[in-house]
Amino acid sequence: MRYENGSYWTKRHRRWLAELRRFRFSHQQLAFEELKRAVDQAETRVATLDQAIDEAVQTWRFVPVVDGLRALRGVNTIIAATVVAEIGDITRFENPRQLMAWLGLVPSEHSSGNTTRRGRLTKTGNALARTMLVEAGWSYRHPPKEGQPFLKRSAHLPQEIKDIGWKAQTRLCKRFRHLSNAGKPQPRVLAAIARELAGFIWDIARKTPLPA
Repeated sequence: MRYENGSYWTKRHRRWLAELRRFRFSHQQLAFEELKRAVDQAETRVATLDQAIDEAVQTWRFVPVVDGLRALRGVNTIIAATVVAEIGDITRFENPRQLMAWLGLVPSEHSSGNTTRRGRLTKTGNALARTMLVEAGWSYRHPPKEGQPFLKRSAHLPQEIKDIGWKAQTRLCKRFRHLSNAGKPQPRVLAAIARELAGFIWDIARKTPLPA
């Protein structure tokens, strides 16, 4: 489960929480224990739903695309399935720019005479799919790395798809650091990462054959 600062509760964090037993008043300890139980119960419910979705997509026509998108860092089964469910056949877009525009991830433009000014994102497309890509964008704040969980879930994928995933990592991690170091507000950084991530999603979808 990810929290406000973008980090996860690790086993070390949970051990630290378990050792916090020096509250001055008993009602403080009770409130603390109830909050921990609430988090545990929420994580159990999320895990149950994740498993149900993972099982459901196995018989879906678009499961090869969902599987391929998991080669992208930050894109788990839930994010991949949600994006594909909201977009449908991604290959209906002739180029990545069309997909980015449909997702509302391109800047608005205001023209006056010979002057064209770019404004905020249009946000005219699918809000849920856009939110999923922004969520995935968080992972690119870290240096490129192919950890064991990633290698395990992508081992069976074609090399061409894995190469796209690695290319996305190296480019988007660098892009995230560059924009952050330039002082860009974090929402703008994440929007930029989500926009480019949509391009890699389009590329993978175009290279993933669907069953007849």
